[in-house]
Amino acid sequence: MRLGLVLVGLAVGTLAVVAIAAAVGTVNIPVPAVLRFLFTGDAGDPVWTTLLDRVRLPRVGTAATAGAGLAVAGLVMQTLFANPLADPYVLGISSGASLGVALVTLGGGSVGAGFVAITGAGRAGVVVAAAAGALAVLLVILLFGRWISSVITLLIIGVMVSSAVGAITSLLLAFAEPARLQQFISWGLGSFSGVPRGDLVLLMIIVGVAAVILFGLSQSLNAMLLGERYAVTMGVRVRLIRYTAITATAIIAGAVTAYCGPIAFLGIAVPHLARLLIGTSDHRILLPATLLLGVVIAVGCSMITQLPPGDLVLPVNVVSALVGVPVVLVVLVRSRRLAAGAV
Repeated sequence: MRLGLVLVGLAVGTLAVVAIAAAVGTVNIPVPAVLRFLFTGDAGDPVWTTLLDRVRLPRVGTAATAGAGLAVAGLVMQTLFANPLADPYVLGISSGASLGVALVTLGGGSVGAGFVAITGAGRAGVVVAAAAGALAVLLVILLFGRWISSVITLLIIGVMVSSAVGAITSLLLAFAEPARLQQFISWGLGSFSGVPRGDLVLLMIIVGVAAVILFGLSQSLNAMLLGERYAVTMGVRVRLIRYTAITATAIIAGAVTAYCGPIAFLGIAVPHLARLLIGTSDHRILLPATLLLGVVIAVGCSMITQLPPGDLVLPVNVVSALVGVPVVLVVLVRSRRLAAGAV
């Protein structure tokens, strides 16, 4: 009953945060008007209706989708690698996306020009380039995964691939023009704004399908909490589960990064907050709780970015770091394995 009440409370809290986030901004809209718009499509004022339809709700929807996806993906990665500091980007997906965006925004000679010709220019080109870079890294990781049985070795390979890709991005940054460099830095700070409704629907579909796949792995993930050998004795096809989990997680991370930039800390912090709130490691309960809490925190971060007066908007990663860093520090202090120097 307690777990059910917590889940219901999270669901109600999610709806409340979404409504409040849509109401807050440079132009404050009454919450009843927001609720009226959600049910009827009319907020009672033409300005409010237009603002909610074209700006507020797409931003809130993007934040909710990104937060839910990254939170669930982070939880699965922490279970898969038995590492409390694992996140959706642990295998270098974000680095691949960053390299793709760097090639489009920073140029890079004939290679960059060719990449722009393939992916296109403007915001659509940035999204396609980020997705292509993330996919390339995923294919490399899956290729190594065919011959590697140790999940720790696969994690190390992911870190190495991420470092190599990051080095190429740094090289492009070193010779970039100031204006292009500023554009890339702005993308890297993350944003939930500016995603058109059509793109938001596509993002929701991609993240939703991948999340459903991860939800389907709940029983296997529960068995893997006690180690891969135990999972094998329970009849779990560990290699297949690992392949599926990594692919679904990479799809979520790649899609969110393509549309929102590399959103930091949510994938690490939210699963730990959900465990503390729920008090269980059962993925059948923990996954939906993590998803709802991811929505609440991401939408809350999006709301905070809009709070300063005037046209100043804080980068998402600045706000998410203020939420995530304290959680990571607590995990580091409380984790006996990490304190003992164990992997």
